[in-house]
Amino acid sequence: METENNNNNNNETTSPAEGEGIRKRSNINIARSESCSSSSITADDSNNGNKKETNGTIDSSQNVSSHNVRYSFRASYPTHRKLKESPLSSDAIFKQSHAGLFNLCIVVLIAVNSRLIIENLMKYGLLIQTGFWFSSKNLRDWPLLMCGLTLPFFPLCAFLVEKAAVRNCISEWSIIFLHIIISTAEIFYPIYVIERCHSAVLSGVALMLYASTIWLKLVSYAHTNHDLRMLTKAGEKAEAFVDSSIVEYPSNINLKNLTHFMVAPTLCYQTSYPRTTHIRKGWVLRQLGKLVIFTGVMGFIVEQYMNPTIKNSQHPLKGNFLYAVERVLKLSIPTLYVWLCMFYCFFHLWLNIVAELVRFGDREFYKDWWNAKTVEEYWRMWNMPVHKWMVRHIYFPSLRRGVPKSAALVIAFLVSAVFHELCIGVPCHMLRAWAFMGIMVQIPLVVLTNYLQNKFQNIMVGNIIFWLFFSILGQPMCVLLYYHDVINQGERKK
Repeated sequence: METENNNNNNNETTSPAEGEGIRKRSNINIARSESCSSSSITADDSNNGNKKETNGTIDSSQNVSSHNVRYSFRASYPTHRKLKESPLSSDAIFKQSHAGLFNLCIVVLIAVNSRLIIENLMKYGLLIQTGFWFSSKNLRDWPLLMCGLTLPFFPLCAFLVEKAAVRNCISEWSIIFLHIIISTAEIFYPIYVIERCHSAVLSGVALMLYASTIWLKLVSYAHTNHDLRMLTKAGEKAEAFVDSSIVEYPSNINLKNLTHFMVAPTLCYQTSYPRTTHIRKGWVLRQLGKLVIFTGVMGFIVEQYMNPTIKNSQHPLKGNFLYAVERVLKLSIPTLYVWLCMFYCFFHLWLNIVAELVRFGDREFYKDWWNAKTVEEYWRMWNMPVHKWMVRHIYFPSLRRGVPKSAALVIAFLVSAVFHELCIGVPCHMLRAWAFMGIMVQIPLVVLTNYLQNKFQNIMVGNIIFWLFFSILGQPMCVLLYYHDVINQGERKK
């Protein structure tokens, strides 16, 4: 019997390899416990603890757990060891991740808006009419369609002028004069057609946006080629981007080069652009699907929420002040949704689709303007094609001619204000200058938000002012002003 017991004891003894594994796991857990007495732990203690026998077996997991309990968070272990701020305190709130709160806001936003949509449909029914997407009235705007189809004639004229300049057929002043004539005629031609045909507002807005885009491209095409001629005469080379197929002047003066510029999603001309290797057809189809969906969302919001609110309102500058404020605030949320959908559809979906089809590589059409701390930052980040055009052809040329920075900034805003008024006032068949004043009032807001940002470095005061004045108050106010002016003008004509 004694021999048999000895044999059983020998069989139940832990092998050296198993003991070594258990010791390693124990040491790792002890290190993680951050115990102040960890230096007192020896290999012998670990070995003895690991050899605890229960009913003739060894429970290694229980031994490791006992070590954690023994050496972790004893009563004497210091819990408070350094200075810490609450996550929502003013000193730490912008250093924390608020992803969970952001998700909560998204869930609440979806829930609240879903309830409002259901309530609106139950109360008023579906207000979208069959003529929303297309009606017989659209057929009366065929002159605007013909005008849009003939606008490419003006870039062709600009190309012929540049071709004559390459052959030294005309002087530099004559080239500048001809480009001025071409660009001026290009912008006044659609204005004349819209006024003569009494077109619908949306058709006129689409034509004016298209004509304004071509005008900006014509100016960039003429200005850039003029600068290239000056560099060529001075014996210098134009700066090119890295790893590009360099096209030097005058090799860029050809129809293929001009056509690519006219269809590319940019307003700034250069002899060559970064190009992608291929077209992702599946990706394009997915973006087109998103474009259709978000366009439908915009139409639903306009017809279901904005139109009834606008029709039941008064002129914001006439009548009861509190009633006007209530109408503006009620209109602010659907207007904001439509504006955000418009931004996503045009600047993200449409411009990326065009860029993919023409293999245009630089797709920075916007930056994170929603985080802008000042109004100036917002205007630099939300519409990158226009911003780059303004900087390249208005702001820096003004500085090179000795214009102060503040005056150059005013000139840039003035040009922007004029085109905003043309794109809205002309289709409405009146020039009330509401859009013009809405842009020019951004200048004092730029000064104010820059001052507040310099005074309160870590507070998003400028961002709050931007969202409040531009999106919550400014846009719905402009919508009401133009709507009632158009209605009043129509009643006077009757």
